[in-house]
Amino acid sequence: MIVLDGVSKSFDAGQTYAVRDLSLSVNDGETLVLLGSSGCGKTTTLKMINRLIEPTDGSILVDGRNVTEQHPVALRRSIGYVFQGIGLFPHYRVDQNVEIVTKLAGWPADKRRRRVREVLDLVGLPPAEFAGRFPDELSGGQRQRVGVARALAADPKYLLMDEPFGALDSITRDSLQQELKSLGKRLGKTIVFVTHDIFEALTLAHRIAVFHEGRLQQVDAPQKILADPATPFVRELFAKPARQLAALERGN
Repeated sequence: MIVLDGVSKSFDAGQTYAVRDLSLSVNDGETLVLLGSSGCGKTTTLKMINRLIEPTDGSILVDGRNVTEQHPVALRRSIGYVFQGIGLFPHYRVDQNVEIVTKLAGWPADKRRRRVREVLDLVGLPPAEFAGRFPDELSGGQRQRVGVARALAADPKYLLMDEPFGALDSITRDSLQQELKSLGKRLGKTIVFVTHDIFEALTLAHRIAVFHEGRLQQVDAPQKILADPATPFVRELFAKPARQLAALERGN
């Protein structure tokens, strides 16, 4: 599990807080979506889990170990990370981009090559067709798949995803959402997924954690949030999606 206990983050010595007094757990094998508008604290929370940002107060445990007591590089190599910018090396082929994490981890060459083929197949990029390409020869959706493959390459238990599909067109985005959902079921990974898109959250999440101005408003299963919002903010946020979903159900 991932457990956050009383976690706060201030970037200005306590004058303001990006995240305030956050207590939250992520269950083994679930997809927890952190939902909220820009600046609400969700990305800061994600980055504190793998120490890209250090918490000001509180504790974060991954598999029962406090992240601040672990070497940050080793911690980050044990947790897959996917973000909107993807961050592929433009002068590396697809196979080299995917292989880099396992290479840094010291895997032998034959094991690295096998794993690259496995994860490219897993994300729908047949190695024979895509391994030798460069990032600028791929579509946006294909580049994002390479980013997911790279995050999975070292077979991490946890996957952190920061608005990974935000820059894609709606058709590609919908397709990748469904593939990620299927992938999560097949692999049993624990995923923490950041988005500001309510329907993306409803599509992917086992539970949704709603953030507003650095504070956690509610964490529940999607249907529970739709049926019983815990705060006026959550009620207002989900009012329109709830009406749209109800209308779709009536139409069916």
